[in-house]
This record gives sequence, C-alpha cells and structure tokens, in this order.
Amino acid sequence: MRIKVIFDKGALDKKLNTGWGVSFLVDDKILFDTGEKGPWLIKNMDNLGVDIAGIEAVVISHDHWDHWGGLWEILKEKKGLKVYSCPGFSKEFKDKVKEAQTELIESGKFRRISQNIFITGEIPGAYRGKYMPEQAIVLKTENGLTIITGCAHPGILKMVKKVKTKFSRERIYFVLGGFHLMESDKRAIEIVAENFKKMGILKAGPTHCSGDVAENIFKTSYGANFVLVKAGQEIEV
Repeated sequence: MRIKVIFDKGALDKKLNTGWGVSFLVDDKILFDTGEKGPWLIKNMDNLGVDIAGIEAVVISHDHWDHWGGLWEILKEKKGLKVYSCPGFSKEFKDKVKEAQTELIESGKFRRISQNIFITGEIPGAYRGKYMPEQAIVLKTENGLTIITGCAHPGILKMVKKVKTKFSRERIYFVLGGFHLMESDKRAIEIVAENFKKMGILKAGPTHCSGDVAENIFKTSYGANFVLVKAGQEIEV
C-alpha cells in the first residue's frame, strides 16, 4: 500500500506548497486531511500527478482549519465524494459539507472504509480546554499496521492503544503524522518515544505539530527507522 504526502510544513521540491496542516493520499483513493488552503492543495496534486477523479473519499481527522481547509476545493473538483468526520465536529462544518451535496458520514466507532483501510472513529481529546474529538486512519498490510494521525489531540499513545484494542494480534509497523508534542517538555517526549519502542512500533514519522524537539528525539531513538515526512514523498507500507 502506498502513501503520498500531498501537504506538510516541508517539501522535497520547491514547486510544492508548504504550510500548516497535513494531507496524505492512500493508494490514490482515500485522502486523509486536506491542509490549510484549497488552491495550495490542488496545485500540489497537479505537481504530483494526482488524479482527483480517482479519489473516492476524504477522511478529516479533526475539526481544525488546517486539516479541513482544502476540503472545499476538493468537493468542487470531485462530486459525490464521501466525507468521514467525527460526530463531535461543529454544526458549521457538517452543514458546509452537506451544502456541497456530499455524503457526510459521522464515525463514532471503528469502521472499514475500503479494503484494508480503516478509521478509528471518534476518540475524545482536548485542545486549549475545549473538547476536540479526533480520528486516525489505519492501513493493514503484510508488514503490519500503519497509523496516520492528524494532530493526536487525544494523545498519540492513547490513539495507538485504541488501534491495538481492535487489532490486538497485529504488530504496528509505522506511525506517522502529527503527534502534538511541540509544547511538551523534553522528558515527556522521551517517554512517548520509549513507549513507542515498548509497543513494538517499528517505524516513526512525527511531523506537523510534533515539533523539532520531538523529531530529533524520535530520530535519535529510531535511527534508520525514523522517517522524515515531507510533501512530495511516496511511502510504501
């Protein structure tokens, strides 16, 4: 299974737009998050040779502008897409999706959305004292499970453990995305990295809101199995 990094804070090529938020395309058909701006996302897709017509569904991790900012341009470009959100998203978000004459699917629980592609459904989290539910996407391959997170507001370890409750016998091959550690102190981040190792996670790719300190700590901890995530990458899992 292949992951294309469509949008992130860094890129492999200067032609690609970068900024806040992330966007990952799984097997050319499932888009996970859409970055902060629609025109930037569309331009990156054009530069990366992505066929928007082949996208079947969009999964939005959580209700923040930098994760659904590009959604509205995608919905203009491709009619009939399914959009997976959490039930705890705002009424404004839900209404806007419905106004685009798109099928909105609110996922409270774990579910399969395509062959060997799953979403966790709503996991309770918080951001600046307010409720912030979030979901992750899970890919099942011969290598094990790959988990992609948007920001991990519920806590990256909590989200990984949620996946493990569903796939208790599967090993976790790779965890990548936003780990929301840029405001955490060094020791707290080290504990997260240590727990990744204890949980048997083979590869780690913290990006976006993970922060430079976390990226360095995971790089030290994981060595050759650390993945520096940038727009323009294609990652086989």
